[in-house]
Amino acid sequence: MKDIPRKRAIASCTVLVMSLAAAAACDSGSERHPLSARPYDAARQVALNAPTGSAKADPEKAVEVRAKGKDGRITDVTAVDAAGRYLAGELAADGSRWRSTGPLAAGTRYTVKIATEDKDGAPGARVQAFETAPAKNTLKIELGPKAGTYGVGQPITAEFSEPVRTQDARAAVERALTVRSTPAVSGAWHWVDDKKAHYRPKEYWPAGATVQVRSNMEGVKVGDKLYGGSTTPLKLSIGDRIEAITDASTHQMTVLRNGEVINTIPVTTGKPGFSTRNGVKVVLGKEYFVRMRGTSIGIPEGSSESYDLPVYYATRVTWSGEYVHAAPWSAGSQGWANVSHGCTGMSTGNAAWFFNTVREGDIVKVVNSLGSTMDPFGNGFGDWNLDWDEWRDGSALLEGAREGGSPAELARLQPQV
Repeated sequence: MKDIPRKRAIASCTVLVMSLAAAAACDSGSERHPLSARPYDAARQVALNAPTGSAKADPEKAVEVRAKGKDGRITDVTAVDAAGRYLAGELAADGSRWRSTGPLAAGTRYTVKIATEDKDGAPGARVQAFETAPAKNTLKIELGPKAGTYGVGQPITAEFSEPVRTQDARAAVERALTVRSTPAVSGAWHWVDDKKAHYRPKEYWPAGATVQVRSNMEGVKVGDKLYGGSTTPLKLSIGDRIEAITDASTHQMTVLRNGEVINTIPVTTGKPGFSTRNGVKVVLGKEYFVRMRGTSIGIPEGSSESYDLPVYYATRVTWSGEYVHAAPWSAGSQGWANVSHGCTGMSTGNAAWFFNTVREGDIVKVVNSLGSTMDPFGNGFGDWNLDWDEWRDGSALLEGAREGGSPAELARLQPQV
């Protein structure tokens, strides 16, 4: 009985040896299989029209790989720059030539990997690197606002050192500017003019979100001999959702934090002829003291409408001088009548509370005023007065795209942040 386990062990070893021998036989055969053959150096089989050594390639010219003779063909080519960006190209059907179809980046190093096969089907490979000349003319991008914490209505701004006029150039810029929000929301760029673009989500930023903006523009071709320069990344934190909604017809401001009413304030807004602008505005800044003069808005000095007043707790919402501020001189009209020259006035105590509650990027909305609607651009941040379709039409990538597209199409067109 004691010998039985030993015999079983010997039999198992024998099977193991036979299995190893069979495996070795399989490996031996695989070494001769063409698919597992080590690629030969295809240096003599292909030619790349890029300079070697310290010479720099002209980024305005296409890259081309050609097969030498008729004994082999090119099967694949990949060209990647130092930033990991792939260069688009097209391979001839007969494998005789590969040529870049996309623009090269300036001032970077490309690694080109070439795969070939000879007339017998044996694989060849060649890796060659070259550098492109630096750009003589660069597009500098200044991202805004400054890093910090902002309200849910704060748009991202991009200002350019050179005009960006064509749709193709604008599309290249939009692709290179990456906006990431945590949590993620959908958003888009909108071109204000040739030298400025704004970015906003479809709805306000989520309260507590983190927003990061980066540019992959360095070296990217934008226009004729114009290439992107380096850009400092931007990181923003988004605070609570603060919304101040002023009803000019009831003379009341309702302030909400994250959807909950936290204060209702009696106010006065612009009187006829000086009606406060309707629509959504974004807090631009806060000034404890401002000297306000009627001449700054075109009122002649000494006229019946002229004024020159010290103003405290002034929260700015337009560049032209519309504020939410303390107005003790109109205390009897607050909550009852509109008597200001366009600003929203309230008691000193309420103005101090408002001043200390809001931050840049918070929402100030006016409804039921006799005035016009806040301009989207040029007098502050009126971006939210454009509906989403109008906003998307200002993007070089999304112009004309609508929500009715297929999910795959929308995912491709609409940047996710």
